[in-house]
Formats: sequence, C-alpha cells, structure tokens
Amino acid sequence: MAVGDTSTLAGAMHELDRRGFVEHFMPTNGCLLGLPSGKKFRPDEISVSEVYRFEGVSDPDDMSVLYALETRSGLHGTLADAFGVYADPGVGAFMKEVALRRPR
Repeated sequence: MAVGDTSTLAGAMHELDRRGFVEHFMPTNGCLLGLPSGKKFRPDEISVSEVYRFEGVSDPDDMSVLYALETRSGLHGTLADAFGVYADPGVGAFMKEVALRRPR
C-alpha cells in the first residue's frame, strides 16, 4: 500500500492516522466514545472533515463508509460503518445529528 492510498478502507484509515486522526470512535448512548481516550462527544461537539465511501468490486455487501471527524476540543479521529443490512443503526442515527457542521 502506497503512502496516501485511499482506495481501500484500510488504506484510508492508515492515511488518516498518519495525518493525526488517531482516535477511533464508536457510538454509545447517543454519543461517540473515543478510543483510546475514553472521552464522550455529543453530535454538536463533532464535525465531519472528510468522508470516504468504498464499494465492493464483486460483492454488493462489501460496502463501507469512513468518516474523518474533528471534535470541538481538537481531537481528530475516525468512525467506520457498513452500508445495507450490516450498517450499525447507532452510527447512522448519530451521523444524522452531526451533518456537516463545524465545531464552535
């Protein structure tokens, strides 16, 4: 994988990590929990910096999205999800609240 390769989910995660998006987020109780920091963020404390969408070449079930997120406190990280039947409803619900707004 070349530096800056964002054609795959793993490549995009590696590139974002290299650029300082080191926190990994997961939805929990209407918030995003940062790993490894353990900090929780509400939708109004998060903005979307970049979005990557990946579609499987031969398998329609192999589709995912990667969000590069920035918190109001300056923490940068990623949140990954699948599309279709494998999508996490918690991620979708949270991201509808985040939209593309900027942190205040």
